[in-house]
Parts: sequence; C-alpha cells; structure tokens
Amino acid sequence: MKSLVLAEKPSVARDIARVLNCRKNISGAIEGSSYIVTWALGHLVTLADPEGYDKKYKEWNLSSLPMVPQKWELVVIKQTAKQYSNVKAQLFRKDVDQIIIATDAGREGELVARWILDKSGCRKPIKRLWISSVTDKAIREGFAHLKDGRKYNDLYHAAKSRAEADWLVGINSTRALTCKYNAQLSCGRVQTPTLAIIAAREAEIHSFKPEDYYGLTCLAGGVKWSWQHKKSGSLSTFQKDAIENIRGLLKGQHLTVTEVTRSERHVPSPGLYDLTELQRDANRRFGFSAKETLNIMQRLYENHKVLTYPRTDSRYIGSDIVPTIKERLKACNIGPYRQFIPELLKAPIKTGKSFVDDKKVSDHHAIIPTEEYVQPDHMTNEERKIYDLVIRRFISVLYPAFEYEQTTLKAAAAGELFTAKGKVVKKTGWKALYEAGADNLKDDFSDDYEDDYESGSAGSRFGYKADTFRQASQTLPDIKKGAALPISRADMTSGKTKPPARFTEATLLSAMENPVKYMQSKDKAARKILGETGGLGTVATRADIIEKLFHSFLIEKKGNELFVTSKGTQLLKLVPEDLKKPELTAAWEARLSQIAEGSGKDTEFIREITHYTQELIEEIKSADGTFRHDNLTNSKCPRCGKRLLAVNGKNSRLLVCQDRECGYRETIARTSNARCPNCHKKMELIKKGDEETFVCACGYKEKLSAFKARREKEGAGVTKKDVQKYLKKQKDEPVNNAFAAALSGIKLNDK
Repeated sequence: MKSLVLAEKPSVARDIARVLNCRKNISGAIEGSSYIVTWALGHLVTLADPEGYDKKYKEWNLSSLPMVPQKWELVVIKQTAKQYSNVKAQLFRKDVDQIIIATDAGREGELVARWILDKSGCRKPIKRLWISSVTDKAIREGFAHLKDGRKYNDLYHAAKSRAEADWLVGINSTRALTCKYNAQLSCGRVQTPTLAIIAAREAEIHSFKPEDYYGLTCLAGGVKWSWQHKKSGSLSTFQKDAIENIRGLLKGQHLTVTEVTRSERHVPSPGLYDLTELQRDANRRFGFSAKETLNIMQRLYENHKVLTYPRTDSRYIGSDIVPTIKERLKACNIGPYRQFIPELLKAPIKTGKSFVDDKKVSDHHAIIPTEEYVQPDHMTNEERKIYDLVIRRFISVLYPAFEYEQTTLKAAAAGELFTAKGKVVKKTGWKALYEAGADNLKDDFSDDYEDDYESGSAGSRFGYKADTFRQASQTLPDIKKGAALPISRADMTSGKTKPPARFTEATLLSAMENPVKYMQSKDKAARKILGETGGLGTVATRADIIEKLFHSFLIEKKGNELFVTSKGTQLLKLVPEDLKKPELTAAWEARLSQIAEGSGKDTEFIREITHYTQELIEEIKSADGTFRHDNLTNSKCPRCGKRLLAVNGKNSRLLVCQDRECGYRETIARTSNARCPNCHKKMELIKKGDEETFVCACGYKEKLSAFKARREKEGAGVTKKDVQKYLKKQKDEPVNNAFAAALSGIKLNDK
C-alpha cells in the first residue's frame, strides 16, 4: 500500500517527491514505490457563493438580506477544477491507505487540505507533515516524525470558523451597502478598521495647527550646551520672550558645571525577523510593498530553499534549532558575510533569551537561513535584497552588543539649566554588520530603538517626535564638576511643530500589528486581547488586506504615502460603527485561538456571528446616509453606456464603470520601470487610442515606438545575466585560439 502526500504548491510537491524518491509523472501527481505526491494550487475548494444556496441570491436585493446558509456548501474553484479532479482520483486509489497532509504548516494551510478532503468525501486516515523549511534535510526529518492528523482537528475548526464568519459579515455587509447606495462598496472586519486608522491619521493632519517653538544653545569651554527646562526636561518652549530674556542674561556670564555623569550603555541586536517586521524594513529601505516582500520571501523559501517559512509571527527560535546554527552559518558564508561568519564558527555559539525562547515560538520560529548552500547568481536583485536583510539580522543576534560610554554634563548660568551630551563607542558589536558600504545597507537604528516612524508620543504639542530638538552627541573634553566656563556665544533656535506623518505601507503594518492606541474602548481586557492576538489580521493576511484596499479604490498612493480616497471617506460614514473598530477583530481572533486550542466551540462562535450579522444588516437598512460619485468623467462605458469613473490604482490610473454589474475597467496610464533620460525618475506610460507614450513629471515625453528604437540603439535588452555569461565565456576561452596559433609561428631574434 502507498501513502498519498498532499502539498500546497507544485514546487514544494516536486521537492518532496525528489526526497521520497518518486520519479514517475502521472496526471497531476508524481509516483514512487511507497508514496504518491500530489498538490493543490493554493485553494482548490472554497465556500459557495450566495447563488449556490438559492438562485434568488443571484440578483442583489436588499430585501433578501441577510443570507445565512443552513448548511455550508463547498464548491470546486473553476480555474483549478482540473487539478482537483487529479487529486480526487489519487485520493480514492485502492492502493492508497493513508493521506499525509503536507500543505503549509499553519491555520490556512490546514484549511486548504481539509476542504479538499471534505469536498471529495475522503475518509482515509491522515498524518501531518509539520516543517518550517523545505530543504531536503527538513523534509526527511519531517517524514521521520509525522504527526497524527487528528491532533490538528481543532486548528481546522478554527480556520473553517474564520472563513464562515468572514463570509457572513463580509458578503452580507458588502451587498447591503452596495444595494442601499447603488455603488460598489465593500467592507470587512479587518479591512474597514484598517481604512479607519488611515482616515483618523488624515483627520489629525488636517486639524493640526503648527506653532512656533524656541530653544537656546551656547558655546562654553569648547562645548555646545543646550538650555533645558528645569521641570519638564524639554529642550524647547513656546515662550519666545522667555528665551530672549535668558539669552540677554547670559552675556558676560560663566557656566558652572554642576554634574558630570558617565554611564556604560549596552544595546543588543534588534532581533530576528517575523514577516511583519521584514515587510516594514523592506518598505522603508527599498519601497517594496507588503505583498511584494511576501512573494519574494515565498520564492526564497520554496524555490531557492535558503530561508525558512515566511508566514510567521514569531521573532524567536526554539532550543531545538540552536544545534543547527553553525550549519546555517556555513551555508551562507559567502560574499559580504565572510568578514563576519568565520569568527562565529571558531567558538561555541552563544545564545540567550533575546532570541532563543521556546515559549515565544508559535506555529513557526523566526525567519532564518536554512542549511541549504546559497547561489546568489540564481537570485533576482530583489531576492538578494530580502535575503541580505534576513542574513544580517541572523548574524547580528550572534554578535555582542553595541557598547558605548554616555557622558552627560549639567551646568547652571543665570539661574537656568544647561546640558551637553557626548558618546564614546567602546565596541561596535552587531552594528558592524550595518556600517556604510555594506551592500548599500546602512542601518538607522538609534541607540534606544526609536524608529523614525514611531518616535515620541502621539498628541504631543511638539508634533510626533520624542522632543522638538534632538540633542546631538559630541566629543567632550575632560571637564570636572565645579568648573566655571566663560560663555563665548549664545544663539536662539526656532522651528515649527509638525503634524504626524502620513502612513506608508511600513508604518501601516506597524499600526495593524499594534492597533491598541487606535481603539475607542478603554477596556483593559479588550486592549490586552488585541495585543495578545497580534492585532488586525495575521502576518499571512495583512499584505492582502492592504492590496484589497488599493484594488477597491478606497486608498491610493502618492509617492510612498497612503491617502484615503473620496470613496473611502464616504464609506466610513456609511458603514456601521462596530465594523470600524479594531476591537471586533480582536474579539474574533481571541475566540478563534480558543477554538484552535480546543477550549472553544466552533458552532457556538458561528451562532453568535450569525446573530451579529443580522444586527449589522438591520443597521445598514435603517441608515439615512447618501453616497455621491465625485470622480465621474464624460467618457461613456463601451458596454452599458454609463459614465465612467476616474480612479487611481496602486500603480496605474483607470476608468471604471460605475455600474457594478457591468464591471468594465480600462487602464489609461501605468507607472513603468522605464527611466526618464533627463531626471532618471520612473515614467508613466499613457495610452491614447492605439498609441502609447511615456510621460515624465519633469515634462519629458517620448512615444513607445521611439523609446524602443532608442533603447535598442543603446544596447538595452542585454541583462546582467547576459553580461555575466559573456564574461564567463571569455574567461573560459582557450588561450591557443587561431590568433594565438598564428603568432606562435613568428620567430623573434634576441639582440
């Protein structure tokens, strides 16, 4: 008898088949003597659409809502129906006596496999392969320690409950809003609170009123001193007259040093990556969207096999991984990492609670390199960038802390307090990995980890920085307590308070991960739940949520900043208040976690969600709001004749039919990768009729045909890989070619 292995993707299936010695290709599977390996293509099966339960739901009608299935139906996804048939055929083979689920090891991965088994009616015994990387070693070890499939029944019930609850709330609310206001409006328990967070920041920016603030610096004893408020400790004030008065009093005065404090500071590495932290860094450094980073990570995990499972919310590894660290270091001991890794390989690996903690590892440990040897030449430029981020973080946690001596001086003059700070680096430690010139990656971690997008406390009168004036560190001379230093110069400094920064994808991911400060409720229990359940969405879904907001034209991008569209602003006024709160998804995730752990009932949860859905629909039906398209154009839809809407996609401008049933959309311009020959910025490719033209913000224009001709003349189309192949060919050319042979016949006389 044979075991059928069900993987999530063909690439993973091929790797498993190779390790299990399966070589015979059959329809939608690979067969060996003991195993048959088949695969899904993501989801092959999903919950039925409303019309699958009753034909009356085919027509969108407010009176038919809410739709609540008495029995949930699964349907085969049309686009992948052929592979479902292939999988089903293998499931019911008479020589197959057990199923090994090898889909992604997580809640959604479990759902992919179980829905296939449920839809097909297969009831054969199941085992579970639970691994964090797809290297040959990990696969072999995973198959040597297969888990009982029944151990993951609760995880499946949690995944199924999540899907059914989202169907009930999302589909019903979206239909209700669309029918009520005759516009394509969508909402959901994660995307709507996320949209509300962006809108709240926009409102803060619009209501912000800048104020002038003032500070004072003076030179004394070769040191630059800053005035500091005695009570608040602030380096600035709104009282201009007070600063001018102090400046006047300092003329001809001395600063008397009242305090000299020296302290040793140890700053550990920022820690290993989980997916959200990696997406944040990739967006800040390279401008990658959350979705792009996840896709790149997936390729590095599945195709290159050099990094571990990407969809993880843990930044720790378990003690079982520690013995493999040296092997992982050897695998990535190439190029720029050779100056850091050999030193670690010479001595025993030092670990600590800062990155090794079994209690803080969830379904998967942090993203780290595998034991697979790296071939950078096989990676794209984008893949190398993400790989580099992960490797440097991995090496950094094994390096000692960054150490420096902090000296703080305090002095008095004219009854006022003045301070100065100096820093002497003792040991560079892990920061050596991020110094300038290291693959163009310069780390910008400050000593106290104040990220440039989360500094300070929201709502400060001085904007959103820890202080209006940041006291610069300087080299200090040896100054003793009690020294009297003549003041040679005093200058008033000034500035204006700044509003909070608009969200980028990086900062939005931070807000989704920790949305507590956006909660309206002051309930401590609710806030604790939101913190414990990982915020809005999961590491696996946040990128898709942001993409959905773009795709629904609820947000748009200008530069790297996110803006709520008019459609998004109006939607937030029409959607029920409860759906805008982060508390809702926190409550859901808490219940789903209980179901996954076996301490909660899925049937009870769905019963409560059904009742909640009924209340939501009644609220939408009885509302008295209005929706107005303010982006109508004079262009007519070629299908239905109605006026088209002008909308901004993530990287394009489109015309979309206002009639949701028509669904017509046309791209009129998109941001290309082509660079302007004048200013070198990315140009927009605009389509008008059958002709396409590149247009740059600087005013440069060029027809596509002319652009192609110019690029061909310049030698474009020759990739870096082509150049490398050519150079390798030249290197491998034999020295005794025809020209060398001809020269060899010439005899030269020495004189």
